[in-house]
Amino acid sequence: MSLAPLPDLLIDPVVRAALLEDLGLAGDVTAAACVPAGTRLSARFAARKAGRVAGLDCARLAIAAMDPAARFTVRIGDGLDAAPGAVLAEVEADARALLSAERVALNLLGRLSGVATATAAYVRAVEGTGARITCTRKTTPGLRALEKYAVRCGGGINHRYGLDDAILIKDNHIVAAGGIGPALRQARLAAGHLVKIEIEVDTLAQLDEALRHDPDVIMLDNFTLADMRTAVSRAKGKAILEASGGVTLETVRAIAETGVDVISSGALTHSWPALDIGLDC
Repeated sequence: MSLAPLPDLLIDPVVRAALLEDLGLAGDVTAAACVPAGTRLSARFAARKAGRVAGLDCARLAIAAMDPAARFTVRIGDGLDAAPGAVLAEVEADARALLSAERVALNLLGRLSGVATATAAYVRAVEGTGARITCTRKTTPGLRALEKYAVRCGGGINHRYGLDDAILIKDNHIVAAGGIGPALRQARLAAGHLVKIEIEVDTLAQLDEALRHDPDVIMLDNFTLADMRTAVSRAKGKAILEASGGVTLETVRAIAETGVDVISSGALTHSWPALDIGLDC
């Protein structure tokens, strides 16, 4: 997988905020008390369970923030699969610095690898159908860019990043605007030439109404499988169809087989457990 890494400039503020939270006002009193100053330590980040790797740059930057002279060598990079016991990276650093950065490094690396592992499982489940797996805005506050990067590491694609990069008209917007027609007409007038317009529909009747106004994407919210198949037939390529709601690893294959283009799941970023990764000295 060819995957562009996130810039350090974007990751570093998240890492430093996590370190500040952990170090408090006195720093790591345990490392300072127990470890002689100047001690160097070599260690390995190793997977305890099988999974897809994401977030190694977070670990690297956490350690570098504490010891700029640390050496960090990647063995299994982001976007690749690791077997239980596999070494993801090796590090050599000041012992006090490494121990102080350990938990932040593991928290971020494990969290993002968990998201990537979940996404990879969903992507494998729909293989051959043509459907693509995407995330939502149901991300951990402050970690959206990192978690969406982890989705890409898992082979998925990204939905909008925030409220400012696409128009997504949901049920409450429709009520406030006075209906599907008025909402889409006003959206079309307001949208720039590069801004996509998506609308959420709950029924086939709403789908038909939405199609008359040519949105770019229609989200089928909690449709049955039968209604999804009907929606695919009615849309006939007039809009991208996104299935959402009730998506699980057990149901995603059947949803993909209806012919929808995209399947979105909040579970990728809000429900999957972190991948168990340890730091072994």
